[in-house]
Amino acid sequence: MSRRSPFDVCLSSEERAILKQRASSGTASHREVIRARIVLLAADGLENVEIARRVGVCVDVASRWRKRFCQEGVEGLVDRSRSGRPRRFDAMVVAGVKAMACEPPEQREVPLSRWSSLELATQAVAEGLVESISSSTVRRWLHAAAIKPWRFRSWIFPRDPDFARKAARVLDLYARVLDGVPLGPDDYVISADEKSQLQALRRCHPGHPAGPGRLAKVEFEYERGGTLAYMGAYDVHTARLIGTVADKTGIVPFMELVERVMTTEPYASAAHVYWVVDNGSSHNGQRSIDRMTAAWHNAHLVHLPVHASWLNQIEIVFSIIQRKVVKPADFAGLDELADRLRRFEERYNLTARPFDWRFTSADLAAMLERLDVGPSHTAAPLAA
Repeated sequence: MSRRSPFDVCLSSEERAILKQRASSGTASHREVIRARIVLLAADGLENVEIARRVGVCVDVASRWRKRFCQEGVEGLVDRSRSGRPRRFDAMVVAGVKAMACEPPEQREVPLSRWSSLELATQAVAEGLVESISSSTVRRWLHAAAIKPWRFRSWIFPRDPDFARKAARVLDLYARVLDGVPLGPDDYVISADEKSQLQALRRCHPGHPAGPGRLAKVEFEYERGGTLAYMGAYDVHTARLIGTVADKTGIVPFMELVERVMTTEPYASAAHVYWVVDNGSSHNGQRSIDRMTAAWHNAHLVHLPVHASWLNQIEIVFSIIQRKVVKPADFAGLDELADRLRRFEERYNLTARPFDWRFTSADLAAMLERLDVGPSHTAAPLAA
């Protein structure tokens, strides 16, 4: 037989309302719900053994919160503050390790290009900053730091003095605007480039398909079957892909691509077809512009600035081709690779939709301002 608790719970109407709301709350923490239920059952005259059985806790828990409520009221049902284990490392040690992480290792005559958490811990001990410290402790400090100089990503600072003007022109064309005037229904924008050095690799042993709990296997060794180039022209507003296959890149293969596009409707009878290209040798400089205009009166070559291929939408198509057509490479020869590229083009055009391109000339201006590049002079109008 259980001993009767010396703490009798009597609730005011306000306390009962608070505890009922807390006990039935769907957002309160589990501990708050349990403690409220314990007190409510105690107020109904139940002993601790029965309360523990109904709530699903041990008798000591029921006894503790019954007593706490009788002594401190509703406010006593919250957790008391705890001091926790005292810090092992003072703030100066933490700051010293973080400062070390912000410095190149060669400044401390360490033959490394970057630190690891283990190397920082070892160096801190070697310099007498601390007697001993684990790499996991250093890793935890660095993870919580606001600045993480040991992490990096590569980038290229804009070198073209007309970067803003040239890039903004292309972004406006993507938005179907030219010199502030909307493009007409018979105006088209083509993003074009070459994907060179596509290798027809033939695996030395057939691969194995995936199975339950087993990845597919692709033979590591291969035989080289030669290379070819894929010339791609992508209509950014209709998602239509037109391509050609050639032995290598160059002016002649590129102009063959242009001919295939410009002799196909609706481009053959279009008012204007704007070709967005980078500065590759097949289509760079004023001579390429003159060559395009001489061949097709309604075709206009628009050059991106140097190091701005990331603004050329055909590169997205090429990444799809690399992932879905080329890799993992296993071709009997160049003919099989070329045939797959042509068939992919047909398949792509059946279901493709324009890319959700959201980077505008306004976004470009804001980005260049952050880089402290500043806008260039007003863009010159394209040839009509």
